[in-house]
Amino acid sequence: MNVLDRQTPPQYKDINRVDFINPENHILSNGLKINALSGGSQDIVKIDFIFNAGTWHQPSPLIASTTNNLMKEGTKNFSSFEIIDGIDQYGAFLQTSVDFDSANITLYSLNKHLEKVLVYVQDIIFNPTFEQKEFDIYKNNSLEKFKVSMEKVSYVARKESMRQVFGTDNPYGVGAELVDFMNLSREKVIAFHQQFYSLNNCEVIISGKVTNECISLLEKYFGEKTSKTILPEKETTNTLSNEPDKIYIEKKNALQSAIRISKQFPNKLHQDYFGLQILNTILGGYFGSRLMKNIREDKGYTYGISSGILSLQHGGFFYISTEVGSDVTKNALAEIYKEIQLLQTKKISNEELDLVRNYLMGKILKSCDGPFNMAEMFENVYFYGLDYDFYNRYIHKIKTITPEDLMSLANKYLVDLKETVIGKL
Repeated sequence: MNVLDRQTPPQYKDINRVDFINPENHILSNGLKINALSGGSQDIVKIDFIFNAGTWHQPSPLIASTTNNLMKEGTKNFSSFEIIDGIDQYGAFLQTSVDFDSANITLYSLNKHLEKVLVYVQDIIFNPTFEQKEFDIYKNNSLEKFKVSMEKVSYVARKESMRQVFGTDNPYGVGAELVDFMNLSREKVIAFHQQFYSLNNCEVIISGKVTNECISLLEKYFGEKTSKTILPEKETTNTLSNEPDKIYIEKKNALQSAIRISKQFPNKLHQDYFGLQILNTILGGYFGSRLMKNIREDKGYTYGISSGILSLQHGGFFYISTEVGSDVTKNALAEIYKEIQLLQTKKISNEELDLVRNYLMGKILKSCDGPFNMAEMFENVYFYGLDYDFYNRYIHKIKTITPEDLMSLANKYLVDLKETVIGKL
């Protein structure tokens, strides 16, 4: 029997590129495009129906999320209970989600039960009834949740920050207000579904153990129906916000203050995107980041602080986010700006840069684990008109970026930041 030598670390392997699962394309009879990523050994598939129906497309706040959430709450042929019970009995799982740009209906199913489950999914997509009773329950529950959320400094800061960065003329900057719940109606939800949940506004990604039978079932349940609607055109030019650079909303009894520092940033299509991701990681993108070390570990002002870059179809933004004790709000702000200034004036050491390189490479490898994760990586670039080469170029940038490059990016982009504080200054 071989004895494992725990004194000797495993051999280090340098990573230059990743072998991805390339999608196989299928076009159903009605033109619906299927991207199939076949891999793994278990007889299970994940199917994402992806519609251009995110909040960017909604005519007024709440419409996109309400439509997506209510689709599974009753259809022409099944009640809400029958849908839940019918899917559960086959060990399948269905979830709906909405983000800024798209809306997803995602199904996980054993291959042997796929046809039985697709019966429900077909009806959810084509025949949701949006019953008045279900609509009223959802609306009232959402309103109560909104009132509770508005008491949380973190929620208000996030909402105010988006408006501050994008402005109210940009759909990304428009958040829900109380009046939007009053104006929300079942008729508006039905109209949004009819316009945006058509098959000419949808693509499908199926991953897992994809067989010919899986594709045949998709043809059977989704390849025959044709529905073509004319989608409204929307201005895609980024608008600059006229909101003030600093927003402070006092919460007299707040024990904590929420801080958001942010600005519009390049998205995945920009040449500086890779370098900015590495810069962001150093600043606040992982547990060993400079913001975490200083403001959490050294000063003890917060349980957690992070920064991030969100790429959107029509823009992008950068943010630093934290909640700190209300008595140390000013101190925390000073330390955040100090760390930004350090990135602009002092080159990062090779030791720290190597640590971040290893962290990011490991993160990429983890993201490639299994066909479901691979499908997410494909989706993350596909809708920007990109392919897997995006990740290989990212790996090359991680391995070759220099301390000088990072300092230059910090001076170019970490300026003119907008500040939102909810709580006490």
